[in-house]
Amino acid sequence: MSDCAPKVVVTDALLAPLVGAIRAQGEEPGDHIVIGGESGTEDQTTFADALAEEGEPHPPVDVPEDATALIMYTSGTTGRPKGAMLSYENLTAQSLTCIRVFRLFDEEGRALCAAPMFHIAALGSIAPSLQLGGVTVVHPLQAFDPSALLDTLEAERITSVFLVPVQWQAVCAEQKARPRTLVLRNISWGAAPSTDTILRAMSETFPDALNCAVFGQTEMSPITCALDGDDAIRKLGSVGKVIPTLQARVIDAFGEPVGPGEVGEIVYRGPTTMSGYWNKPAETAEAFEGGWFHSGDLVRMDDEGFVYVVDRKKDMIISGGENIYCAEVENVIAGHPRIREVAVIGRSDDTWGEVPVAVVAQHEGEGAPDLTLDELTGWLRDRLAGFKLPKHLVHVDELPRNASGKVVKGALRSAHGTIGV
Repeated sequence: MSDCAPKVVVTDALLAPLVGAIRAQGEEPGDHIVIGGESGTEDQTTFADALAEEGEPHPPVDVPEDATALIMYTSGTTGRPKGAMLSYENLTAQSLTCIRVFRLFDEEGRALCAAPMFHIAALGSIAPSLQLGGVTVVHPLQAFDPSALLDTLEAERITSVFLVPVQWQAVCAEQKARPRTLVLRNISWGAAPSTDTILRAMSETFPDALNCAVFGQTEMSPITCALDGDDAIRKLGSVGKVIPTLQARVIDAFGEPVGPGEVGEIVYRGPTTMSGYWNKPAETAEAFEGGWFHSGDLVRMDDEGFVYVVDRKKDMIISGGENIYCAEVENVIAGHPRIREVAVIGRSDDTWGEVPVAVVAQHEGEGAPDLTLDELTGWLRDRLAGFKLPKHLVHVDELPRNASGKVVKGALRSAHGTIGV
């Protein structure tokens, strides 16, 4: 609120008390309109009352395509969230991306927006419906319930929906147990890797729907890569190919392109690229160094053009001159039968510069002793190179996550004496 200084805040009744809490802290969030509220107060107006006050319709407003339409905040997993300024042109280009990737060709489509509205996946999915004149159904804010979601898909005759893989796993199991009559034309997933088990379940449960994975980030409105269902098993682990409306390169630390199969940072140019970060000129200049948007994603691209994400650039550990990709180490440690979730971070070391630290939450069990570092490294020795093995082990009840469900590594670094954010 303090960063973007809004003139009007619109909430539903469930979140309305948050605005009062913000005011109590000395912030002034602007006029407050509540959707679904029964009556207004001194500090707020109901949506119905706001409409009643409008009177005559306003004349059309000519808005330039390059004007900022949204300030959409990044996840802030490696630092404070930044406000990405997305223009009307960005959203138009995002609409065309979705229309092509999901093969949306008419206004008869009905999309379900199941992602939270503070996440770019939500507004990114609404944009093509606006472009085509279709319908978007906004799912209520609540804990994820596969039964309730399937009921909505059936009742609203939804044709298009995006979920993360773990949600699809639950939805497929529920649909198998209690089938609904659905008219889905396309199903999509992203934000986390999927297993071949989940992909096969999706194909078997919804055989008539186009199955597509999408990858991207807030600053790109968000889609940058797409993986068609026909390639999902053959290219398991890939986020797909770069969409045709974007230019992309995979570069080394000196800005030079790397070859197929080599790890580098993927950078972009194209019509979905943000104009910059709100009130952050230095961060904007850094992000657009050399005229390309630097994603911060370390990837490798195979000889067919399929992209595989290796790690976030800020998460990479350099130990004794060797690059350690935290995501790779996390994926291996996650296979240990006693570990429920894991994050790997770097810690300062006088000899090696940095060494990897595994922060783990174990499966709950009566009297189960904590896994020791020796036990973990013994299990990992046949699975990871020696220099990638964790040098420290930290036990926590659960990993810190933001509202999008992503692990906040900055908090782990601060809490456990690691370097940098």
